[in-house]
Amino acid sequence: MFPPGLSMLWESTEPRSALKKRFDLDSFDEAVSWLTKVLAEAWAIDVQACDRIIISGHNAIAWVRTNRGALVAKWSRDQERFGKFEAIADLIQALHKQGVPVAAPLASVDGQRRVIIGSFSITVQPHIDGEFLDTTADTAVRRAGACLARLHAALATQRDSRLNGFGRHTGTSLDLRRRIETWLQHEDTGMAPAASARLRTHLASLPRIDSQPQLIHNDYRAANVLTSGSEIIAVLDFDEVALDYCVSDLANAFVLLGTRFTNWQPTPARARDALLDGYESVRPLTVLEHQWLHALVLLRGIQAIPPGDDPAGWAAAL
Repeated sequence: MFPPGLSMLWESTEPRSALKKRFDLDSFDEAVSWLTKVLAEAWAIDVQACDRIIISGHNAIAWVRTNRGALVAKWSRDQERFGKFEAIADLIQALHKQGVPVAAPLASVDGQRRVIIGSFSITVQPHIDGEFLDTTADTAVRRAGACLARLHAALATQRDSRLNGFGRHTGTSLDLRRRIETWLQHEDTGMAPAASARLRTHLASLPRIDSQPQLIHNDYRAANVLTSGSEIIAVLDFDEVALDYCVSDLANAFVLLGTRFTNWQPTPARARDALLDGYESVRPLTVLEHQWLHALVLLRGIQAIPPGDDPAGWAAAL
């Protein structure tokens, strides 16, 4: 799934220089030595080998073999988000107790599920051996939709003021109309003027949505959904969890479900249909949610068009 040794998840940066600049570690071996010491002291885990370390922005992920099985250690230097990371670790543990398929963080020797050591925030989770969701596999996609609906039901029961911030697609308002109008007025770069016009027309006729904001995953896509055959065995990466509407999460999944790190392509219409069918088998949308879903999918589709060349056909997918 990922190459051995040190690599970047999606950036073209040289990985060793990124490791030094971002984490002050000179090499893969030095990073493994540092991580081995951290896991021994904070989790009483004996690292036997480290297969790979991947760098993503301010974060790093290591796959390690230990006396407690195959584990994944994640650390971040993004200190402004340390409080949110701690809350996310607690949230994942709560979801695990509710039966949601997640990788529940291991408690440290002093009972923490996210530990701050020096300038890093670190968590350790079990490695789940699966494959990324295949958007051409209708049954798996349908089950991914049902899984998202069950995840929303579980997230609706969770309350944590540390997680009340807006998501990256939410802007600064939970008012869907204001959010879209603000984007159209100030951020639309004119990549798809006909689609933007359709969005304005559709938005003008929409009443206020008849649901309440709650915690959502906010990054539900193939790279974060692991499967075994057609079964969903884990939902990963809750780092973008935010307060928003379930239909906003569903719209984001509609557009980005097929994306994987450096391989970004629109979600096929057949996969969108399967995802929605699975979702509504657990949580049927209201009439207004269907209408807002159409608007939000169009918005996210326009936002996904890259500047310059568009070889994947994002504009054509609108």
